[in-house]
Amino acid sequence: MSKEIIDVLTQIARTKDVSRDLVIESLKAGLVSAVKKRLGTTENVHAEIDQNTGDIRMYIEKVVIPEVQDPSLEITPEEAEKIDPGVQVGDKIQQELPLSQFGRSAIQTAKQILIQRIREAEREKIYQDYQKRIGDILMGTVQQINHGDLIVNLGKIEGILPAKEQIKKETYRQGDSLRAYAFDVIKTPKGPQVILSRTHPRFLEYLFQMEVPEVYEGIVQVKAVARDPGDRAKIAVASNDERVDPVGACVGVRGLRVQAVVRELSNEQVDIIPWSSDPATFLARALSPAAITETEITDEQHRIIAVVPDDQLSLAIGKSGQNVRLASMLTGWKIDILSESRYEKLTEKIPVTELKGVGDKLAAEFAECGIDSVQQLAKLTEEQLTQVPGIGSKRAESLRQEAAQIVKDRQKAIG
Repeated sequence: MSKEIIDVLTQIARTKDVSRDLVIESLKAGLVSAVKKRLGTTENVHAEIDQNTGDIRMYIEKVVIPEVQDPSLEITPEEAEKIDPGVQVGDKIQQELPLSQFGRSAIQTAKQILIQRIREAEREKIYQDYQKRIGDILMGTVQQINHGDLIVNLGKIEGILPAKEQIKKETYRQGDSLRAYAFDVIKTPKGPQVILSRTHPRFLEYLFQMEVPEVYEGIVQVKAVARDPGDRAKIAVASNDERVDPVGACVGVRGLRVQAVVRELSNEQVDIIPWSSDPATFLARALSPAAITETEITDEQHRIIAVVPDDQLSLAIGKSGQNVRLASMLTGWKIDILSESRYEKLTEKIPVTELKGVGDKLAAEFAECGIDSVQQLAKLTEEQLTQVPGIGSKRAESLRQEAAQIVKDRQKAIG
């Protein structure tokens, strides 16, 4: 063997983008496997490759023993002394195997294992490389359409755009180019595969990064995204520089920037909303184009009531509930939309005298403690109610339950 072997292995490593050491170790493993296959031995064969000269040597480890039972594992003292004159019975010795005695079959076996090992290493490297690209937008070409799923050629790796991750009104043909968001990489028998999406909220965010320099540079931040893919989306943005209008930056001159995003998403309507740390303000903006006249926040249930003029109720809710659904996704709050007339009826005070056993005297006691309605009483704890003169623990719980039922019946009656 010669240094030409090392040059060939180096070239293979460069072409396949794997380390030369891995290629050399793979060749050694292939040669060992070929020898073991021929001799039927197990763990006592190893190969050595001189990385400077390219010389390949095969060795088999044997135990020095007077009476040989298994020639593949044992050697006589006489034969062992030819290799190492100082050897003794019971020692282990490395006997060189001439490669020529294994013929073409050994070379073919070694070649197959080398190819297999390099292919596995190449796939693993590609897998690791694309693991780092999860969250990126990738460009590819539609290679095949399989039961609605698109197989996409991404160059070194294959991608799949499942039907559920496609924008419904889009259609593709073999050879079409597309952009998609990479949200996972999986290993398959055919090699690593990137799972793509055009419906993921982050896809919209990354499109704005590509089209809006201020977003790419971090001057404008995308705070939240909500989408009905292919139909409508809401995106909340904020500026780290008071001189930069975040909405204006995303819209662009004559709307050119947002239009580029909309075209990429097959005319998905995109509402760009200025973000606010105040839930009520953010909610009012998120429910645009409806005008919010009042809000009521329930922190415990992370719920917020938004009151709108009667003639804007359907606008606030949106077609099939889309506007309020997207606003809820964007803000992270559960939203109840109420018309002004309904809210007035729901919040109209119910006098405490509606409760059984509460007359004018007890009502006056309640008033002294700041309790002037059934709704208010229903929100109090048992401990708070027992602060009212003449109200014990048992009576307090009874009043709370009755008040809660009256409020519930009122809401049900109003509908």
